Amino acid sequence: MAHKIIISGGGTGGHIFPAIAIANALRQLEPDVEILFVGAKGRMEMERVPAAGYSIVGLDIQGINRKSLLKNITLPFKMISSLMRAKRIIREFKADVAVGVGGYASGPLLMMANTLGVPTLIQEQNSYAGVTNKRLGNKAARICVAYEGMEQFFSRDKLLLTGNPIRRASVDIAGKKEEALASFGLKEGKKTVLFTGGSLGAKTLNDCVRGGLSTFEGHDIQVIWQCGSYYYETLDSELKEVLPKNVVMVPFLQRMDYAYAASDLIISRAGAGTISELCAIGKAVILVPSPNVAEDHQTKNAHALAVKQAAVLIKDDVARGELLDTILSLFEDESKRAQLGVEIKKLAKLEADEIIAKEVLKLIR
Repeated sequence: MAHKIIISGGGTGGHIFPAIAIANALRQLEPDVEILFVGAKGRMEMERVPAAGYSIVGLDIQGINRKSLLKNITLPFKMISSLMRAKRIIREFKADVAVGVGGYASGPLLMMANTLGVPTLIQEQNSYAGVTNKRLGNKAARICVAYEGMEQFFSRDKLLLTGNPIRRASVDIAGKKEEALASFGLKEGKKTVLFTGGSLGAKTLNDCVRGGLSTFEGHDIQVIWQCGSYYYETLDSELKEVLPKNVVMVPFLQRMDYAYAASDLIISRAGAGTISELCAIGKAVILVPSPNVAEDHQTKNAHALAVKQAAVLIKDDVARGELLDTILSLFEDESKRAQLGVEIKKLAKLEADEIIAKEVLKLIR
């Protein structure tokens, strides 16, 4: 009889891509496995998961709104209805095990799985565990983590250091530099920097690129600039006439493998999924963590690399003043750039999806 597995969570690409990677690995290990995703209504996973070939049901759940307390009035009611719906889903699907990857939906789903005696596995992507995962960790059978030192949040005997599952296609860059540069209309033999603020973009990084356009042109540096869908139209209308030929601005990078392959230096936010990809790439990286995330976990993610000399960390509030100079000095210091690449590559864990999938199947058996 086919095993039945529920995977819950989402909200951002950082949660969704690992979830899909785990599902794909489960299918490879056990082709007849039945997988059902549980997400939050109106969030990104409700589109991305079906596009990857999996069924998903949505819970009417949201996070705490820290800016407007009024918007939290319905939260207790949504939590209760989500718990009841999660209970129905688990029973009707007859789940053998439930996996939580973080995000709004994983809370009620895993709570109810624990209540019903269904074994649960948590995949904690960050170096600083979120509030929900810390609570759920008490009853989880297994907790797969991406960073060392997580026994400060979870019971040591439940922990397994696996790394984060990554999009294999995104990090497959070997031998692609020439075609990658051509796809962006850029030239070979020139220093190339990639700015990526994720699918929605990052205002600080966008401000830094805008402020540095003449500097990049003056130093003959090529730029691949993923400005984010949220900012693209405004930036396009403002810069259309003045954007230098050496700067390619796009709202979203469809081929991350090309962006990674073309670049000599990468400037990025410090989300857990992105960092895992950057480790696999093994190039020099400057991390500018987003300050607008729970428990400031991106700074902690970035710090975990910076202390190992595997990345340069620049705080968001000083980036507009310091980032450009740091980029120029790294382009002048080839050995420093090479060393950063060597150290970050040491942290890569390429088989995370398969290791986690095997742990999930062990819980059933």
